[in-house]
Amino acid sequence: MFKRIFLFVITNLLVMVTISIVLNLLGVQPYLTRAGINYNALMVFCLVWGFGGALISLALSRVMAKFLMGVKVIEPGKAGEYENLVQMVHNLARGAGLSTMPQVGIYESPEVNAFATGPTKNRSLVAFSSGIVRTMARNELEGVAAHEIAHIKNGDMVTMTLIQGVVNAFVMFLARAIAFAISRSSREESSPAINFVTILVLDILFGLLGSMVVMWFSRHREFRADAGGAQLAGRTEMIAALQALQRVAGRQIDGNQPAAVATLKISGKQGGGFWALLRSHPPLEERIARLEGHQA
Repeated sequence: MFKRIFLFVITNLLVMVTISIVLNLLGVQPYLTRAGINYNALMVFCLVWGFGGALISLALSRVMAKFLMGVKVIEPGKAGEYENLVQMVHNLARGAGLSTMPQVGIYESPEVNAFATGPTKNRSLVAFSSGIVRTMARNELEGVAAHEIAHIKNGDMVTMTLIQGVVNAFVMFLARAIAFAISRSSREESSPAINFVTILVLDILFGLLGSMVVMWFSRHREFRADAGGAQLAGRTEMIAALQALQRVAGRQIDGNQPAAVATLKISGKQGGGFWALLRSHPPLEERIARLEGHQA
């Protein structure tokens, strides 16, 4: 537990230091000056911070997943009881046209889930919970594995990173531009405090709205991965995998695992109402209906 917290803190410090160095190398000056706000400097500042954190997280995604989730990579030929699982994933990867086989790993958790991550198609990882391996039949596991391979083939990790970077940059830019306009109308001595509080509030508000956009795309890519998984493993296997997840509803999510990998898993929390806009995954029944051809 403490090892994961330490790694998380160190990683974020490295991200901050790296981005600060990049800003200095680019010669980006503070966007707030005595003359007012420099929108060009603000734009560069927001782009570097917005994309920088997302891109660094992508570059470290496979390493971080192993540490945060406790994933143990299974070496081909030394997999023991997991040899068939490794061969299954590699066969599907070859069927998807991947030139480099993804790493295959297991993490100890009662949740019934799996995820794919990695900075590129050639440096990817497919990880399965011990719960899903114990619970699912072979044909169901094949559907799960095919879904994750489809994510890798589609380049979903990179696309999600780019979308998150754009959203981050917009959120930062709008929050700071609006906060500056509001603080200018206040008394000079209270202006810095008002600017700080306004940025904080707007970052949260716009961040929530931006998350809805990111989660919309996340749900869209799940449908694409289901379709891709059906092509790789067969429609019957993909449907069987999703139906198996329905049977164990409530065990797909392990609350002790970090939320950072939630969008990477085959199944997510199934909230309703307003919170449905912040779901990373569509309802399982809707995903099954699409595969069965009941929904466009």
